[in-house]
Amino acid sequence: MTQGDGRGNVDGPQSALTGALRESGLSERHSAILEAAAALFAERGYAATSVRDIGERVGLLGGSLYHYIKSKEALFVRIHHIALQVAEDRIRAAISPLSDPWARLEAACITMLEIQLDPNSLTMPLMNDFASTPADIREQLVEKRDTFEQVFRDLIADLPLDPSLDRGVYRLLLLTLLNNVSGWYRPGRMTPTEIGLQVVQIFRHDLV
Repeated sequence: MTQGDGRGNVDGPQSALTGALRESGLSERHSAILEAAAALFAERGYAATSVRDIGERVGLLGGSLYHYIKSKEALFVRIHHIALQVAEDRIRAAISPLSDPWARLEAACITMLEIQLDPNSLTMPLMNDFASTPADIREQLVEKRDTFEQVFRDLIADLPLDPSLDRGVYRLLLLTLLNNVSGWYRPGRMTPTEIGLQVVQIFRHDLV
């Protein structure tokens, strides 16, 4: 998966994730802590990031920091959930004007790849750090990921697929492919849009 570059940007100069953190109703200081934590988790990974690291980045240590942070675990879960919600909202916005089932799936795949392949993304490194988190945290992350995947469940349920195809297997194969494009993607040859269109063309099995 794409790794963040530590600059704290995702989806362009004004980060969608950063924007969501700033609009969450928290104080400016609290939002800054969440932004710093998100950047560090993306840059170093969950296991290699300490509460002290986060405090040093925002200039708060000891009791002052723990006024805002319950624990590293709770902080990671919260940021993970916000990041997934940002991705889900972006996909839903892309498909909302469309009515054709295949066009909707294309828009969802392209949008997901744009998020995946953004070299400044914080969202995808956060998503990709799943294995390094403790088991109790993974359970909380899975619940939110299931909610995110419901977008694709609904899209695939609307497709005019041959009845011999299992839609659950179809969804798992599609998401596995989308989640692994960044492992082989190199900028310059194809755009996320072109790859998304190719993916849907390959997965298109119309009802005969």
